[in-house]
Amino acid sequence: MAAQNNYSLAGKIIDKNTNEPLPGAIVSLNQNAYFATTDVNGEYRFNNLPKNAYAIVVKIFGYMDQTEKINLNGNTILNFSPSTIELKEVEIRDNKKQNTESSQLSSVTLTMDKIKTLPAFMGEVDILKTLQLLPGVQSAGEGNSGFYVRGGGPDQNLILMDEAIVFNPSHLFGFFSIFNSDAIEKVSLTKGGMPANYGGRLASVIDVTQKTGDRDTFRVEGGIGLIASRLTLQGPLKKKKSSFIISGRRTYIDVLAKPFIPKKSGFTGSSYFFYDLNGKINYEISEKDVLSFSGYHGNDVFNFNSAESEFKTNISWGNSIANLGWKHRFNENLFSQTNAYYSNYNFQFTGIQDDFTIKLLSGIQSYNLKNNFNFYPNANHSIKAGFHGIRHIFTPNNASASQGETIFNLGEKPKFIANELAIYVLDEFEVGTKLLVNAGLRYSIFNHVGPFTRYIVDENGTKIDTIQYKKNDNIAKYNGLEPRISLRYKLQNALSLKAAFTQNYQYVHQATISPLALPTDIWMPSTSIVKPQFATQYNAGIFKNFKDDAFETSVEVYYKNMKNLIEYKENTSPEEGVNNNEDNLLTFGNGNSYGAEFLIRKNTGKINGWIGYTWSKTQRQFPEINNNKIYPATYDRRHDLSVVFSYQLNKRWNFGSTFVYATGNSISLPVSWYFIENRLALEYSERNSFRMAPYHRMDISATRKGKEFKQKKNLETGETIQQKKLFNSSWTFSVFNVYSRQNPYFYFFDNSGSVQNGSFKITAKQVSLFPILPSVTWNFNF
Repeated sequence: MAAQNNYSLAGKIIDKNTNEPLPGAIVSLNQNAYFATTDVNGEYRFNNLPKNAYAIVVKIFGYMDQTEKINLNGNTILNFSPSTIELKEVEIRDNKKQNTESSQLSSVTLTMDKIKTLPAFMGEVDILKTLQLLPGVQSAGEGNSGFYVRGGGPDQNLILMDEAIVFNPSHLFGFFSIFNSDAIEKVSLTKGGMPANYGGRLASVIDVTQKTGDRDTFRVEGGIGLIASRLTLQGPLKKKKSSFIISGRRTYIDVLAKPFIPKKSGFTGSSYFFYDLNGKINYEISEKDVLSFSGYHGNDVFNFNSAESEFKTNISWGNSIANLGWKHRFNENLFSQTNAYYSNYNFQFTGIQDDFTIKLLSGIQSYNLKNNFNFYPNANHSIKAGFHGIRHIFTPNNASASQGETIFNLGEKPKFIANELAIYVLDEFEVGTKLLVNAGLRYSIFNHVGPFTRYIVDENGTKIDTIQYKKNDNIAKYNGLEPRISLRYKLQNALSLKAAFTQNYQYVHQATISPLALPTDIWMPSTSIVKPQFATQYNAGIFKNFKDDAFETSVEVYYKNMKNLIEYKENTSPEEGVNNNEDNLLTFGNGNSYGAEFLIRKNTGKINGWIGYTWSKTQRQFPEINNNKIYPATYDRRHDLSVVFSYQLNKRWNFGSTFVYATGNSISLPVSWYFIENRLALEYSERNSFRMAPYHRMDISATRKGKEFKQKKNLETGETIQQKKLFNSSWTFSVFNVYSRQNPYFYFFDNSGSVQNGSFKITAKQVSLFPILPSVTWNFNF
């Protein structure tokens, strides 16, 4: 119990111009007698401070220091709004001391102004591609925003946008992500030591935070690039109390390409575009209550409608998200956050030939209620607890067909309904002056409920019986405890050892037909056939900062064991799920992944960036695949190297460069061929026993900012003064794949010659997507 004359000092630190919170700011009292750093919400806190006079100093890189003197004689809330330094150097990480001070392993937070200094693919800044430059995060392939974390599949990443789940983060078949850079404030990645307040996935958490909008000034910003344009509006609804932001992006590939498609080309009549719309409103009801509403809607649309062809098609897929949030402060030590949100992902295909029409539809809807409590008993102790309830509705492979006025009966439209509930508690506390412990426990329950029709099939997949379940009938129920613990031990100043152990259940699954992020991938729940995925992960590391935290270094090792992984049975295609249960097409197995990650990062100065290297091995074993022999996962890569460089030449010019190298993906190739009744038959190797060629590429960029000030003559004094311009702009020039490396996208087989004269042969050929690609983007704000 605190002494009677001890008090708390707390507050928030926000950017003076944008009102965005500033995580990683250092608040020190009386020349570092006490110090604290702000969290991701820009909040700091001291508890049990003696009654006294204090000199407060607030420091954050790129901002002017702020000082304040107070006489503390009661619980006090004190906020700060520092101004940016005129020449702001690039800093890659928000909170430098997190590297050695926090209990969290394998975690990084990046802000958009840092990400925008790096080269962009086709001029579009992409947070998911930036995360792929970090150790332990592997790209799905050429130009693809899909990614794999420490051997986990793409469905094992928990992707959140303002607390709401995102089920498919990709545009253009994975070449871009749905995250519009102008609408995003920051993104954090956790790939190991996942704390107990996160769950439902095995591999990682990607937490994306949208901007809250300027509470003081109306502002406009945007950009025009080669394939897309963006526009963002933000400003106050009520000054100092509420704000809004709305941001839109649309590609115009369809408009630009149309004049260049020959009339007799097979592409005549085809068009493709995608668009995004982000919005957010924040309202401060009182000093203790803040309401927010945010939303996202985005779609990809592909059409083919040619006068030269009888076939027409429309394919669309996209996400819709709505989120209502409430933050409440009970007192200086207790806070809560409540979110109710809806998330929907759907894919739709329509094909028309003459008067015959077929439609395919799949998707997932999720209704969520989440509540978190944060309690800070003292400066060295924090407790979090909460719950998360979800109602899932899965609609895999719904199909309908008609010809004229005749509607064909394709059977019952399948639907899976499931309820998921999780409660958690975690406690972070110090033991002495060196050991920091973050211990948590999560308990999760999952229930697949009716209505539902279960098709019973034999070994050949033939239906032999059905079981009918009524509304809310219990079909399958699972539950489990998920313990988590992370430890940090300080060997000396700026040198720490960390270790973590986590267990996770995953109750929703993605049945994937390709290593690429395709919209045809199907989400499914755990059922009486599909058991929950389960993973145990161990990881440890040593973390060291040098030269007053200007350099960060770390070495981490990990081992992950995974059970109840899913794959489609061999020679099975997703359309076989029509008039059937999708889980009847699946097979199940286990996997493991282990590796070592090395990182050196320079945070400050005109030259900064990082070098990351990963050595890893990822394996799978399925009784019904590869004769139950262990085989490498498609994305098993022994070596993965990223070099990221940024140079701030002066106030107006910034240069960036990235270089990546990765071992090629594992694939299966034919080892022999023969003819059966004049038909060519191929005999394949063991699963994934061949390697694609290594992947490597270099990108460069240069950003030139316009002049921020203009000269103006003072009519009274006659002197020339500098006046800040209301309209500012910049040009970004990028070159993707500078030396035009032909990286493999996939392989196909071509045959030539004649069997009769013995000249017949089969040749494997490589398909590559992108040669050298220059791009230019004009950005503006006023």
